[in-house]
Amino acid sequence: MLIWDIAVWFLLVALLLGLYFTVTSATREADEGDSVPQLICKPSALASYLTENCKSFWLFPRAGWPHLQSVCSGVWPGAGSLHLVREHLQMSDGGVIALDWAVRGQGVGVAGDRGSPSPLPILLLIPNSLGAVSGHCRRLLQLALRRGYRPLLFNRRLHNGVPLTSRRLLPLGDPSDLREAVSYIRYKHPLAPLFAASESSGSALLLSYLGECGSSSHITAAAFISPILRCQQWLENGPNGLYRWFMLCYQKTSLSRYTTVLGEMIDTEKLFRSCTLRELEEALFCQSKLNSLSWASYWEKNDPLRDVDEVAVPLLCICSKDDPCRGNPEVTLPFELFETNPYFFLLLTKHGGHCGFLTSSCSSWSHEAVLEYFKSVSDFFRTEERAKRVYRRKMSMASHKRRGATTHKKECLFS
Repeated sequence: MLIWDIAVWFLLVALLLGLYFTVTSATREADEGDSVPQLICKPSALASYLTENCKSFWLFPRAGWPHLQSVCSGVWPGAGSLHLVREHLQMSDGGVIALDWAVRGQGVGVAGDRGSPSPLPILLLIPNSLGAVSGHCRRLLQLALRRGYRPLLFNRRLHNGVPLTSRRLLPLGDPSDLREAVSYIRYKHPLAPLFAASESSGSALLLSYLGECGSSSHITAAAFISPILRCQQWLENGPNGLYRWFMLCYQKTSLSRYTTVLGEMIDTEKLFRSCTLRELEEALFCQSKLNSLSWASYWEKNDPLRDVDEVAVPLLCICSKDDPCRGNPEVTLPFELFETNPYFFLLLTKHGGHCGFLTSSCSSWSHEAVLEYFKSVSDFFRTEERAKRVYRRKMSMASHKRRGATTHKKECLFS
C-alpha cells in the first residue's frame, strides 16, 4: 500500500498547488452564454423530451481548474457513510466477480423482489478499469440510494479485493462476466427496472455489453460519465503524465498481490517493468503464456465501438471539454456517432475536468443529471406505451364497429 499512499499524497499536493489558480474561478459562475452544456444528438421524439424535461442539463457546473476538479472528485468521499453488502458470483468458467449492494444501514441484507408489487429501480454502477472505487463512485451510490434506487457496484476479477480463481483474465472489452451478472440481477429482481452507469474507462466494458447484447441487454437506459470511448488511441497516446504515472502505480500495486498466480499466466517481470499503459495492457492480454495476440488483433476483438450500431437503449455521455485525462474532445470523442445514431446523446460542458463537475457544495452536477435523465427516459417510455395502448384500443373499437356494420348489412340482404 506504500506506493498507493505516496500516489494519493502526490495528487493532494498537486491539488493544493492548483488551488491558487482556482480560488476566483471556482466560486464564480462562468459566463452563461459560453458555458451552458450542449446536447449533441440526432433529432428525435426522445431528444425533444429530454431537452424539455431534464432541467439539470442546463444548470452548468462551475468553472475551475480541471486538475483540481478531477482530483478532488476522486478523493472526496462525500457526506455520510456508505454501507455495502458484497455478493460473490462464480462465473461459468470458474472465475469470480463481486456485486457490492449499497444499503441504508450496517448489517442490512439484500432481499429479492419476487412477489413485490412495486420493486425499486436498480442502478448498476461500473467503476473505472483500474477497479478503484473513487469518491465519485461512492457519492453516486449515496445519491441514488437517497433517491429511491437500489444501487450496486460491479467488481471485475482481481478488482477491489476479488480473488482470482481461474486461469483467465478478461480485457476491458470482454463483457462475458457482466452478461452473467446482469442475468443474475434479472433473476433476483425480475420486475425491477435496471439502469446502468459507468465512469471513465469503465465505460468500455458497459458499451461492449450494450453492443453485443443489443435489444436483449435488459437495461432500460445507460449513462457514461467522462467516458474513454477510443480506448486503443487513449492507451497508445497515454493521458497526461501525472495521471499515467498514477494509473500505472495503482495497477501494479493491485496486481502485485497476485504475483504467484499471475506468474502461471503472464510474464510478471515484464508486467511490472512496463512504463506505459500500452505496455501493461500488452503484458496482461497480448503476450501471455496462454495465448499470443498482436496489438491490432487484440483491438479487433475488444474495441468498445466495434458493435456500436447494435446498441438499442438510450445512452447519455457526459463529457467536459477540459478533461485532462481523456484529452482533446475533437480527437477523443466520436461526434459523428452522436449526430447520426438516435440512441446516443452527448452532454458536453465547457468545464468539469475528468469525472468532476463539482458544484459549490462539492456535490456532482453530473450525478443529478444522470438520475434526472433516467427518470425522464422512464417517463417517456411510459407515455409512449400509454399512447400505443390508446391507439390499439381505438383501432380495436373501429374494427369491431366495421365488423358490426358488415354483419348488419348481411342480415339486411338475407331478411
